[in-house]
Amino acid sequence: MSEVGRSGNIPVLFVRGATLPEAWEKSVLAVWEKGGRNPTEYDHAGDEPSLDATMTLVVERPFEEPRLHRAFPGAIEDLEKYRLEVVEGVHDHWIRPEEGKWTYTYHKRLFDYRVQEELVSGEEGPFAGVAQMDYVVEKLSRTPYSRRAQAITWMPTLDPKTDDPPCLQRIWCRLAEGEGGVFLLNMNTHWRSRDAYKAAFMNIYALTDLQRILADRLSERMGRPVRVGRYVDISDSYHIYGSYFEEMEERFLRSLRDRSFEQRTWRSDNAIIQNGIRRGRDQIEQEKKAERP
Repeated sequence: MSEVGRSGNIPVLFVRGATLPEAWEKSVLAVWEKGGRNPTEYDHAGDEPSLDATMTLVVERPFEEPRLHRAFPGAIEDLEKYRLEVVEGVHDHWIRPEEGKWTYTYHKRLFDYRVQEELVSGEEGPFAGVAQMDYVVEKLSRTPYSRRAQAITWMPTLDPKTDDPPCLQRIWCRLAEGEGGVFLLNMNTHWRSRDAYKAAFMNIYALTDLQRILADRLSERMGRPVRVGRYVDISDSYHIYGSYFEEMEERFLRSLRDRSFEQRTWRSDNAIIQNGIRRGRDQIEQEKKAERP
């Protein structure tokens, strides 16, 4: 565990991995070993201060196998449901702040950004919804090297008033021509705050799938190959909460000590993974049936 003292400066860390599980694993270990100690707004009596850093994480080839890490805290079906939540908006209808429920989803903010001024009124502001992902595709299909293809989530009229504002702040995309004239879609995501151990893997898994979807849409729109390029993930606060240091040691660090990298990861075409994905999709379908009037 980090022995970094209270210098007053939050550590700034950088990790790079060829695959998603390699980069995520390196990022969690880097915060554990080099993160600074800071309290959080979610601490309870007796909790140790969190380990915290500003993190830049690079995944060089996001869809190279293996794509999954066995130590991420969650079930495969939960991972699939989260992916569907981000890229297809299967839980957008859960946004009901007037009932004390969700105030946003990433999908809603990225695909249909609508300004809301009051938390519980449900009334929208004077501006029409903005399909930000459509804009990214349209902009890059016309000007592949544009530096303006971005989307935001933060809503200053609403989010500062909530207890759980969005962690993801911005997505930035740009095309660069690679070997053979094939375009690569490079994507950066920017996060204000991030649970390195319990949230980051699922976030990156879903956001790189969004990157794949955008690449496919661009390829269709432009009539030429567009492939997924490197993914860069920037977090202002990338942290491990003191409340689960023991779990970190028992699950994550033990896996690093006792298993090879191959034993710590899964290919996405593994039968266990595919079965979990099917269960996740089935659970979404059951949710839909239960919610029908």
